[in-house]
Amino acid sequence: MTKNEAMRVDTAEQVTGPDHAPAAAGVRHATPGRRAYLKVTSQNREMNGPGFTPTQLAARASYLLRGNDLGTMTSAAPKLYPHMWSWDAAFVAVGLAPLSVERAVVELDTLLSAQWRNGMIPHIVFANGVDGYFPGPSRWECRRLATNAPAGPDTSGITQPPVHAIAVQRILDHSRRHGRTTRAVAAEFLDRRWVDLMRWHRWLAHARDPKQHGRITLYHGWESGMDNSPRWDRAYANVVVGDLPPYRRADIDVVDPAQRPSDREYDRYLWLVEQMRRCGYDDFQLASTMSFAVEDVFVTAVFALACEVLAGIGEDYRMPHADVRELYEWADYFRAGVIATADPRSGAARDFDLRADEWIGTETLAMFAPLLCGGLPRATERSLLRLFEGPRFCGHPDLRYALPPSTSPVSKDFRPREYWRGPVWPVMSWLFSWVFARRGWAERSFMLRAEGLRQAGDGSFAEYYDPFTGDPLGSMQQSWTAAAVLDWLG
Repeated sequence: MTKNEAMRVDTAEQVTGPDHAPAAAGVRHATPGRRAYLKVTSQNREMNGPGFTPTQLAARASYLLRGNDLGTMTSAAPKLYPHMWSWDAAFVAVGLAPLSVERAVVELDTLLSAQWRNGMIPHIVFANGVDGYFPGPSRWECRRLATNAPAGPDTSGITQPPVHAIAVQRILDHSRRHGRTTRAVAAEFLDRRWVDLMRWHRWLAHARDPKQHGRITLYHGWESGMDNSPRWDRAYANVVVGDLPPYRRADIDVVDPAQRPSDREYDRYLWLVEQMRRCGYDDFQLASTMSFAVEDVFVTAVFALACEVLAGIGEDYRMPHADVRELYEWADYFRAGVIATADPRSGAARDFDLRADEWIGTETLAMFAPLLCGGLPRATERSLLRLFEGPRFCGHPDLRYALPPSTSPVSKDFRPREYWRGPVWPVMSWLFSWVFARRGWAERSFMLRAEGLRQAGDGSFAEYYDPFTGDPLGSMQQSWTAAAVLDWLG
């Protein structure tokens, strides 16, 4: 997909009806949920106060990324997250691409240089000489304990959602707008790193689907990127903490503790790290010994999407036919794994707890996983879109902006200011907006983009926002929030 295809926002010509077919000019088909969504969006336009102009906002976002640049990597946030995070780096590359294709390539090169020998991309690449984050390299000890860890930079021993193919796509999109030299830089990067991207996808497809259910298995909630989501409450409750070495958290020195996971949750997080250390981060032993093992439907949908995106890139750039064929096969296989979890009427997807042998149904963003990868019957997909746009999520009448909160405001687990239990994450709004554009839902994509830019108009580039008040929360000056804004602004 070209940049123009992804970012075109001419709603007069691209309004879509309930069946996702183009509507007649000027005609809008609105279900009750759709009307609620449009009403909230309209109200937000009226109540949105003055903010930065698009030009000013783009300048501030660019300045932020330059300020967080450590040379060959961008810190996720200068105070709370001073290192490189895997899916952050992918989204950062998306934001760097319109500024400098060459610098975006360096970002992904740095991340891939820390890839493990088994193909895993670790969730943290630690910056040399940078302190202030816990757990740091001395807690993970990957180079000493893991035979597959790289000999170069220190890393963590777990992974994160595989959004990297999307970043590669955006880099290639932007390279086409430039001269021969920039296009050559992007193409050379793809040639050089294609094998590494394939190793990454192959590791996920094989090492992380031990039950062969067509779903990616996680051994730590951190691997989902949604650390303390209600999705993991029951799975974490079954984690019995043993003899845990002492520790001191660094996050609550930066962010209000009320917005972060509790100490009890951190005990469980670190006990899972301890279990991984004791088995040397070995893929086979993780599958049999970890007390947390969940098939993550959201990560699986992202993986199916990423396989399809990377396969398309492989076709366009004449990569090996066997690789492209394998990627399409994985996309189909893991898409089917997602759809197998979905409610036949609503389309809402569920995770699966392998240790408890039970489904996990929560009203969180994960239920919309099929919208990312496709595959639902048409009528069921329309039902899921109505849920997304209706009063349980984007159309809730109390929302400050018509954007998807991480947990439904009507859920008993909803907490509007606590990390992944309620706040709106701009990077998630960007992901759904990008996918909706890719799937041809131009108006839906435009609405998320417009609301996302209004939310970001305060210029704080916060990690997440209170869905009701719009207050910026968590870490400020977050790189991937600035990156989302830059891509939205084109």
